[in-house]
Amino acid sequence: MRQLRLFFIAVQFFTRLPIPRWVGFEQEWLHHASRYFPLVGLVVGAIAAGVYAAAALVLPAPVAAVLSTAATIYATGAFHEDGFADTCDGLGGGMTRERVLEIMKDPRVGAYGAIGVVCMLGAKCSALAMLPPSSAIGALLLAHPLSRLAATSLIWRMEYARAEGKAKPLAERMTTAEFTIAAATVALAAAILLMTDALDLRALLAALVASIAATWWLARKFARRIGGYTGDCLGAVQQLAEVAIYLAVLATLGHGALA
Repeated sequence: MRQLRLFFIAVQFFTRLPIPRWVGFEQEWLHHASRYFPLVGLVVGAIAAGVYAAAALVLPAPVAAVLSTAATIYATGAFHEDGFADTCDGLGGGMTRERVLEIMKDPRVGAYGAIGVVCMLGAKCSALAMLPPSSAIGALLLAHPLSRLAATSLIWRMEYARAEGKAKPLAERMTTAEFTIAAATVALAAAILLMTDALDLRALLAALVASIAATWWLARKFARRIGGYTGDCLGAVQQLAEVAIYLAVLATLGHGALA
């Protein structure tokens, strides 16, 4: 029952999806809910894949990709996209650590954030639209949990950059055992996709490498610029890793413009 509560707390924190009233809430539960972030991603990925599959029955692939992306934004309340935009604004407009954190805390979206979100959504929808439908569905079911595992790795290995913040309770502790649980969720999803031929081994490995590379690049930048991470940084890692996964899966098909 405790594990089920932790999962529902993670759902409540990262999505707009309703949870049962009996779950309740205690601050202590949020400290340990990070182990289920990839499982929340699997739920969001299932919504995305379901919308894509339903739309693709009667509509072209580009429209299905846009509708699928819109469904995930609606389900999460643009939680991660907002973090991505704030991170773009902060890193693009701030020269000092204090200024970067100040800009990231500002609820308004600036030029860097707006441009970043447009480019990110464009890359996401374009990549999904170019994939064969079966591969697109497989990529959605992989990218959402894997990209959330990427964000979770910051909680596991980095320090929180603010004295206070919405994500501070998540940052107070995450053990290696909890991260292993999170990773096991992704491994199980990947194994099912591989066994059902939704994605082949080359696509899975490419997606993993792309996710690690995107996470490593941003983590280094966060460490250098603000000495850690914030909740916005988690959203930025999730979004960049998700896009990187779609692009990596697409690249394995060998459909390069000059190929």
